[in-house]
Amino acid sequence: MSRPRVVIVGAGFAGYRAARTLARLTRNRADITLLNPTDYFLYLPLLPQVAAGVLEARRVTVSLPGTLRGVRLVLGEADGVDLDERTVHYSDPEGGAGSLRYDRLVLAVGSVNKLLPVPGVAEHAHGFRGLPEALYLRDHVTRQVELAAAEDDPGRRAARCTFVVVGAGYTGTEVAAHLQMLTDRLVRRRPLPGGLRPRWLLLDVAPRVLPELDERLSRTADRVLRARGVDVRMGTSVKEATRDGVLLTDGEFVASRTLVWCVGVRPDPLVEAVGQPLERGRLIVDPQLQLPGRADVFACGDAAAVPDLERPGSFTPMTAQHAWRQGRVAGENVAGSLGLGRRRRPYRHRDLGFAVDLGGARAAANPLGVPLSGPAAGVVTRGYHLAALPGNRIRVAADWLLDAVLPRQGVQLGLVRSWSVPLDTASPELARVPGGPDRPSARTGGEPMTRESAPGTDPGRRTAAEPGKTEPAAEPGDNGPATEPGDNGPAGEPGKNQPGGEAAKRQPGGEPARHQPGGEPARNQPGEGPLRDQPGGESPRSRGGGGPPRPPPGGVPPRRDPPGPPTPRFARGGPPRARARRRP
Repeated sequence: MSRPRVVIVGAGFAGYRAARTLARLTRNRADITLLNPTDYFLYLPLLPQVAAGVLEARRVTVSLPGTLRGVRLVLGEADGVDLDERTVHYSDPEGGAGSLRYDRLVLAVGSVNKLLPVPGVAEHAHGFRGLPEALYLRDHVTRQVELAAAEDDPGRRAARCTFVVVGAGYTGTEVAAHLQMLTDRLVRRRPLPGGLRPRWLLLDVAPRVLPELDERLSRTADRVLRARGVDVRMGTSVKEATRDGVLLTDGEFVASRTLVWCVGVRPDPLVEAVGQPLERGRLIVDPQLQLPGRADVFACGDAAAVPDLERPGSFTPMTAQHAWRQGRVAGENVAGSLGLGRRRRPYRHRDLGFAVDLGGARAAANPLGVPLSGPAAGVVTRGYHLAALPGNRIRVAADWLLDAVLPRQGVQLGLVRSWSVPLDTASPELARVPGGPDRPSARTGGEPMTRESAPGTDPGRRTAAEPGKTEPAAEPGDNGPATEPGDNGPAGEPGKNQPGGEAAKRQPGGEPARHQPGGEPARNQPGEGPLRDQPGGESPRSRGGGGPPRPPPGGVPPRRDPPGPPTPRFARGGPPRARARRRP
């Protein structure tokens, strides 16, 4: 008799733990396949420290083949699910198509950036859901400070040193806290002309920072940020984004080259293509995480609207804490449905505390309901993260120690360019690469992965925008770390399948930055492809004039290398071609 086939889509907090639980319970009595765009799980709560240069990128990634014994990894992105045929269709990293048959299916595809109908945001803002975005943002912030140091015009210099973060949830608060410390360190090592200091703004329509948490944690975070000079503005958001800055809802125009969008997340677009009842974009499941009427299909994490048994009539929020624990229950219930594990049980969970890392030795935490701040909260927060990490604990601790005693390296690595991490992507864990496949996706109803073009946008990108969405506030699923002593379960941004889980798309396992060839034009540089000069791009005064024509739908802006020795043709993505030599 053949072994039952189990397919898990997504390796974020929910998918990773479901796979690990299933492998432990079935003990090679089932064929377990994990479909994910990357080969790692991304621990999203520490992603702001990657952007700030505290941790190296590989420290927050955990190898899937190395830690999930008895689980077969298939690299690819799910394009559609045929529930009647029990088949998952996917596209591999090189553009090929494939399918996986299953007897049991676990959908744990996670979430992506949530866009609001604010003019200019899709073109000019930077997201923060995956590893490529974090790596790009670190380079971008470092570059702006370095360009400001060489800028003669005081106005342009101040604009380059002004950074705007929208969304004061977990992600936005931690990004503002860590990157503000990074820019201060850069300026201390190389003072700017006129004694200029970097300026950080944190905006949100909510009445306070961290509106999802206890007010005592909110007050602690607000106090720490303001003491460092962050301009915290509640009840304020962005009305319009341009290449030169942002227009706020209170009428003020802030000249800036950097807009970081952290207003929340929405479920992965694949969920809509399943064709089952939804609750605000999430699949409705029963307390045992099964789709009603589909005993062979389970869903968990950000993809599922799970009834909250502690608060009847409501659903669990989109946080990594819930995703991690739902993954465990999903694994147990799948094994139970196959007769290979314990009896199935409903998902029930109580929050035992939260922790927000504010950089350095500062944090806000309330383990077991005890509010902490200052160094004590910092120790609890970092201790929790070490316990929750599925791997790399020694490396992470070593990086923390080195950062405390050695100066941080403020350098640009140039691994990820602006156009390769568009805000409206449905795959934040993957960086776009030159010549990448352009294929239709069942997630968007079978149509090519395009969106209505606003001026300066690529018609070939998949959209994450939600038509008709008007609420400017972050949803309480902005995923932040949650402290739950005794279960070693990560908490934090919902890992979209992550290994960002990339804080992601099927993964919040991650968002591996694909290291495309260097020298690609940044989306925000005038004269390169369509003009997409979002804040943070280089000033048009610092670049040359016209650029190549607009790329075809689904394409990537043509490569434009800086002056220098000609690049061999094989380095541009193709094999060398023989040429006839002309005789004199």
